[in-house]
Amino acid sequence: MATVLSVSGSPSATSRTARLLLHLDDRLRDQGHDVVSLDVRTLPAAALLGADFAHPAIVEATALFDRVVGVVVGTPIYKAAYSGLLKSLLDLLPQYALTGKTVLPLATGGSTAHVLAIDYALRPVLTSMGAAHVVPGWFTLDKDITVHADGTVTLAVPTAEALGEVTDRFSAVLRERTALQERTAVLTAPGTAVLAPSA
Repeated sequence: MATVLSVSGSPSATSRTARLLLHLDDRLRDQGHDVVSLDVRTLPAAALLGADFAHPAIVEATALFDRVVGVVVGTPIYKAAYSGLLKSLLDLLPQYALTGKTVLPLATGGSTAHVLAIDYALRPVLTSMGAAHVVPGWFTLDKDITVHADGTVTLAVPTAEALGEVTDRFSAVLRERTALQERTAVLTAPGTAVLAPSA
């Protein structure tokens, strides 16, 4: 299966966004994918705010994007925009860091007034960075995410069903792309004969 990078753009250590991503990461792992997590909050603030492209932590984060097939991007929405923390990271990545990647955008917020932020604020940025396919994302209201003392998450039933469908759709696209890449690799391997169709 595919390797997926799960990116949390929340500045809070107790973020519902981060907990929601962990919940979806487990679903992707259950479907056979290898999931690597990147909590942008843990990157050095001086490197992010000072645009230090050469900082080892930024170089390492950039390398994570290079080696994955899929990316899940999660962010809280503030005033109809994705988080400044996430923007800081995206600004430090190469212009086409998402080239060839399948991307799933997710957002959380306190009001349905922000529900279109994925399509109007986040999706255009992801597309401009070269994403091959930005699958339909999902906005989740904070009130529909219950975080328990042990860190586990319970979602309101309609939200759980919707997020399950969104995640499964993303997973299916990853499987298709991975299978296509494997077939292409076999066909282009040295010594592989490509037979012309018979007349």
